[in-house]
Amino acid sequence: MALTPRLELKHSQTLVMTPQLQQAIKLLQYTNLELTDYISQEIEKNPLLEIGDSGGNSDAGPGQERDGGLVDMAAPDIAPPSDGTHAASDVKIREGGTDGDSIDTDFDNVYNNDSPADLASGLSGLSLSGGSIRGSGGGDGDLDFEQNLTQAESLRDHLESQLAHLHLTPAAEMISRFLVDMVDESGYLREDIGGVAERLDCSLADVEAVLVQLQGFEPSGVFARSLQECLAIQLRDLDRFDPAMEMLVQNLELLARRDLVALRRICGVDQEDLTDMVTELQALNPKPGLAYSSEMTMPVVPDVFVRRGPKGSWIIDLNGDTLPRVLVNTSYHTEIFSRTSNKEEKAFISDCYNSANWLVKALDQRAKTILKVATEIVRQQEGFFLQGVRHLRPMNLRMIADAISMHESTVSRVTANKYLATDRGIFEMKYFFTSAIQSSGEGEAHASESVKQRIKELIDAESPASILSDDRIVEILIKERIDIARRTVAKYRDALKIPSSVQRRRQKAAV
Repeated sequence: MALTPRLELKHSQTLVMTPQLQQAIKLLQYTNLELTDYISQEIEKNPLLEIGDSGGNSDAGPGQERDGGLVDMAAPDIAPPSDGTHAASDVKIREGGTDGDSIDTDFDNVYNNDSPADLASGLSGLSLSGGSIRGSGGGDGDLDFEQNLTQAESLRDHLESQLAHLHLTPAAEMISRFLVDMVDESGYLREDIGGVAERLDCSLADVEAVLVQLQGFEPSGVFARSLQECLAIQLRDLDRFDPAMEMLVQNLELLARRDLVALRRICGVDQEDLTDMVTELQALNPKPGLAYSSEMTMPVVPDVFVRRGPKGSWIIDLNGDTLPRVLVNTSYHTEIFSRTSNKEEKAFISDCYNSANWLVKALDQRAKTILKVATEIVRQQEGFFLQGVRHLRPMNLRMIADAISMHESTVSRVTANKYLATDRGIFEMKYFFTSAIQSSGEGEAHASESVKQRIKELIDAESPASILSDDRIVEILIKERIDIARRTVAKYRDALKIPSSVQRRRQKAAV
């Protein structure tokens, strides 16, 4: 059979994403604060966009006939589904919006629910009473207006200011400034001093001599090369680094394992003295440099408020305090459009007007979508809002998507980095999506978070004379109709940062 070129016509359906559709999808993922930044950038580029009062419902003034963003508008009560899948109370929502066609942002995408695990560091969790060892630096305090105007002193600046009080030779000063540059934000010297000596072409003894002087700087414990050395420096400053304390500092791994019998033998002290020594360790700061950290901690700002209304209904509001009210200045558009005759200028003005109207519609659609998803979450998890985490139900993205006729990817985007403020605290929307643990009987499945809470309750209630092993916890849960394996109990216990039964027995026996 001869091979010859030919032309063929084929019909196929593909999803073509316009730039506006792509931007509308991004708007769904933005938090309220991120959305505010985006709108500010759009206002700089578009002369027809303006900002009104945040969350306000006042009438638009002259030249502000079309508005968007957050507009208080009471929506009718949303009745629970008729299929009886969940008997939640009535839910009232208040949403932002403007009249106009909705923008469809519901399309397929891969959902990634991974999140970085919190890692313990330093001396966290080494106390005999189960608490973490606390640092003495960086205490809390109210910041006044003057402090907000003044830039906080960095650790490097603080260390360099102390160098001026040392009478160093030029060579020693060069070494000291080099070591100051090598100190990390926690106050530790991570650079090998042998390598420092080689790079500066000086003797190791010279570097060690300068390091001894620098380790006397404030805050106490800086320029340490390990956790043990950091604690030893602070104990020496307090004149408490006796032989027993030295052995305790050198065997912190035994303290982490709560092996108190071995510690008493190594340190040569009784239980009372060991308890006092550990209490002294708790007063030290394992990361002294963080007292001068300039890193700002951003508070969590809720995107949606959920509160109990009259007659048992739920009222759901967008956080209007963080949502700007976007206005389109139609009068200004009419004025400048009528005054120009240049085609390029008219095209630019038309593009600005269309872009502004699109942004208003997109913000309206975003508000409605977020409130729609939040409302369904409240319906599905009403037991949690009424009675706590023990009544959290298993729920996944598909359950919400099917209930509100959206795609799972849209629900995923809406719930990403969004927070609900409730009477029980502030929770990330994704917190309510939890896997299921099957029931050992004919009852409903249990949410993994509620099972974790039950494990925590059992361990918190155990007595020192009757420590619960993982196998014993499994037996108790099976009696409560929770079908769970021992390895799952161990995994949940580790996730809750609860020690094993052996470690808890040692810990509680020492109290």
